[in-house]
Amino acid sequence: MPYPEHLIVGMRQDLVQYGVEEARTPEAVDAALNPASGTVLVIVNSVCGCAAGKARPAVGMALRGANRPDKAITVFAGADEDAVDHLRGNKLAAFPPSSPSMALFVNGEPAFMAAPPRHRIARRLPDRSDAHRGVRTALR
Repeated sequence: MPYPEHLIVGMRQDLVQYGVEEARTPEAVDAALNPASGTVLVIVNSVCGCAAGKARPAVGMALRGANRPDKAITVFAGADEDAVDHLRGNKLAAFPPSSPSMALFVNGEPAFMAAPPRHRIARRLPDRSDAHRGVRTALR
């Protein structure tokens, strides 16, 4: 059963404020990751503390840099269930599911995946997290 929307609306807004577009359906995921989509950062958002204190702020920091993707989208684990299942099953099948996580796609194909284990991000500041460094490096 998905999380009630009124409980996660603020967590969604944490990414939308940085210009990240929500992809709440499989069709929206496919539209964003089409063969002519360019570079797309995909964030699997979550209710966990790692998402709140590390991943979402790290996305904001990465998107302020000089090297940015053409677009950034997000799906919410535990809420956008069909979109998350579609992304994981069809676009990221080679990678174990994790949330929060981030992937960089180039023209609809995964080029980089950042899903560090929690022990590598849980006690780090967002600007020191593996996810932030990985995304910034991949965008170069």
